[in-house]
Amino acid sequence: MPLNNKNYKAISVSNLTKKFNFSVKNPKLSWYKNLVSSEKKEIIAVNNISFSLEPGERVAFIGPNGAGKSTTIKMLTGILFPSSGKINILGLDPTRDRKKLAYQIGTVFGQRSQLLPNLPLTDSFEFFGVMYDLSDSEIKERITELTTLFDLSAFIDQPVRKLSLGQRMRAEVAVSLIHKPKIILLDEPTIGLDIVAKKTLRDLLLKINGEEGVTILLTSHDVGDIESLCSRTIIINNGEIIKDLATEDLAKTFVFEKYIDLVPTTKFSDFIDLPAGLEYSVKTPNLITVIADINKISVQNSIRKLLDAYDAEDINVYNTDLESVIRRIYEKGN
Repeated sequence: MPLNNKNYKAISVSNLTKKFNFSVKNPKLSWYKNLVSSEKKEIIAVNNISFSLEPGERVAFIGPNGAGKSTTIKMLTGILFPSSGKINILGLDPTRDRKKLAYQIGTVFGQRSQLLPNLPLTDSFEFFGVMYDLSDSEIKERITELTTLFDLSAFIDQPVRKLSLGQRMRAEVAVSLIHKPKIILLDEPTIGLDIVAKKTLRDLLLKINGEEGVTILLTSHDVGDIESLCSRTIIINNGEIIKDLATEDLAKTFVFEKYIDLVPTTKFSDFIDLPAGLEYSVKTPNLITVIADINKISVQNSIRKLLDAYDAEDINVYNTDLESVIRRIYEKGN
């Protein structure tokens, strides 16, 4: 069987494209004429992308809104069919083997709950256990394992609607693992959580990856999720993959940039045009931040030119952080 063949990738995507066609109304025509004569328009949501994940990898799949993330995830799970290209997940094709694939993957959507809101959490475990054809003894054993792993015992008998957001998200991940999936797809799993709850959930995800070898594919706008959970990051924008590299190497893509903060002695009022190699990142009366391209201008020359132009009380030079790097990559992708 393909699922037992270790030569298969966890996820393999080749030249994947998804196009959507929709009608465009002509404002000069009446509504009934638009019904029969509306113009058709095509949008390419995902444009010829290819990537793969090894079993047990932890990968972030990120991009700005409308970049093609959700469309790609929906094709991976078989909800949408590709316009062209191939998807292979654990040896299965989601377009033909969606039911078989469902037994091998788990999904968690931070903004959409899969739990039964008015019933105790145990009922959600049992419901999904039955749905995945587990025996009563297997369900009981797995509930015990997951309750211990995710520390759910204090609220496992409570109705889901009474749980805090942090408790509910731990429960969401735990329930998604009832059938021991080989892959888990996470969409904004820490959205709305406080700092402590985020750390708890991230630690648990790392634990199931280490102890059960679960492959993790994460979409998130939270840089902390990416840094903490993912050893690799794929960035998609305008339907195309623009970066695919180790997460720790992301910042290195902008090592040629230095950030310079200037705090004024008195409020800044006039802003000069910067020379080549310098550009404003922040420009306010109380703070100026300038990005220096050290391939074009040295840090020393940058500071000299800025101090010649501005009366600054304090100055700070530092490297960019991951959040800034990702934002800059998005901007360049646009």
